[in-house]
Amino acid sequence: MKPFTSLTGTVAPLDVDNVDTDAIIPKQFLKRTERTGYGQFLFYDWRFEDGEERQDFVLNEPRYKGSSILLGRKNFGCGSSREHAPWTLADYGFQVIIAPSFADIFYNNCFKNGMLPIVLSEDQINQLFQLVTTKSGYEVTVDLENQTVTDSHEFQAHFEVTPYRKRLLLKGLDEIGSTLEHQSKIDSFEDRHRIYYKLEHGSI
Repeated sequence: MKPFTSLTGTVAPLDVDNVDTDAIIPKQFLKRTERTGYGQFLFYDWRFEDGEERQDFVLNEPRYKGSSILLGRKNFGCGSSREHAPWTLADYGFQVIIAPSFADIFYNNCFKNGMLPIVLSEDQINQLFQLVTTKSGYEVTVDLENQTVTDSHEFQAHFEVTPYRKRLLLKGLDEIGSTLEHQSKIDSFEDRHRIYYKLEHGSI
């Protein structure tokens, strides 16, 4: 994974409560064995009709093309625990999701895949929706080190993230990568274990 320190990006508003993982990536597209290539199917049933883009869906509006920050409503990522959901959002180009609440499994899976889910208050979310829908090309800056979301219109919010998750994102590590930071200690343990086994059993 790539390290995440800060991001300034265009915000796309998805004004829908309880967005579930089947809406994020419908089940018929879960046959791929790779983590990549899912972005084209993001919100497929909402984005397309008879294979053509629906003009009334927010992500098909020209001003939100290429957005890297998704603004959502409560309980984002509910439903089944499929890890394909954050894969799909990341492959589409989103690096940050801001919402008042997330489903637990989805929230955890975002960090495991290098995305930053940010929880802000309902009032702050409402402010952001007002700004993004009234100001063309609306951008915010997400600073992970300082745990802030700011813009050029005096919006400022602080968000919480555990020190462990913050460290992994800043370093661009998943949990396996974090374990491998201790490779020398792991190797040392394995060497001692081999010696002990040989002494006890006469062979390795």
